[in-house]
Amino acid sequence: MGLTEWLVSIEGTQTGHHMALGLAIMAAFLHAVFGALQKGRHDPWLTRGAIDVSYMVMAAPFALFVVPWPQAHMWPIFAVVWVIHIVYKLLQAWAYSKGAYTVVYPVVRGTGPLFTVIAAYFLFAEVFTAVQWLGVLVLLLGIFGLAVYNMMFLETARDTLGMALGLAFMTGLFVALYTTYDAYGIRAAQDPFTFLAWFFMIDGVVMPVLAGRRWWRMAERPALGPLMVRGAIGGVVAFFSFGAVMLATRLDKVGEAAVLRETSTVFAALIGWLVLKETVGPRRIALMALIALGAVIVEFGG
Repeated sequence: MGLTEWLVSIEGTQTGHHMALGLAIMAAFLHAVFGALQKGRHDPWLTRGAIDVSYMVMAAPFALFVVPWPQAHMWPIFAVVWVIHIVYKLLQAWAYSKGAYTVVYPVVRGTGPLFTVIAAYFLFAEVFTAVQWLGVLVLLLGIFGLAVYNMMFLETARDTLGMALGLAFMTGLFVALYTTYDAYGIRAAQDPFTFLAWFFMIDGVVMPVLAGRRWWRMAERPALGPLMVRGAIGGVVAFFSFGAVMLATRLDKVGEAAVLRETSTVFAALIGWLVLKETVGPRRIALMALIALGAVIVEFGG
């Protein structure tokens, strides 16, 4: 039995549930790494363009020559997926350019799972128990608490804070939209790896063009070498981060995978502390503990 057949065989089973749990937690960690890469010294539009062109080039050989070609009914689905992700990335880059990362990121990640759980109810008839909704509330208190805490001590970009928060909220709505629709798409595909390969190939088309135009118009253009190295690393991380959560949504509940992925906020703070040497005080530790506790309640409250 091949990997695809095995994955299809465990959908909706206890084994699939445990597999989805592991994939969602892995996606959370890698998403925090992905966010840290975008936070770096380069313009967020340029970084996103470098990442997208990298994973587009990596995915193309698999899409064209390795996995089975998509069935006819998948092309309209890919078209909608492509539009949703383009709007999401434009909003995200715009939000990062208008506000501090530590304020924007928690708002985006907090808005996303709440609306994903609601959308999954209407699209997939998924129902959360009262205990799981308590877990969602606890997790959201932690995530939005981090945003408020960071906002209180914000020293830069205060003049564009209102716009940044609005853009972060809109980005979070599109996180919910793409999470739910991607789950629909990967479930509609006969082979989940066909969906993933074609998704990454077509998703990487637009942002490199926009980034290239932005780079060309800059008075002081950053060197392409370091930018593309960051993009290549980000491309690999994106494969495993987005790929893992998409597979998790095929194997088990979309809402649970979305909530568990938002423990990325905890991993992001840990990376900031351990790698970027940022200060993590007792209040932020308490808020991160709330996020982790909320995820645990959602997982074991079902």
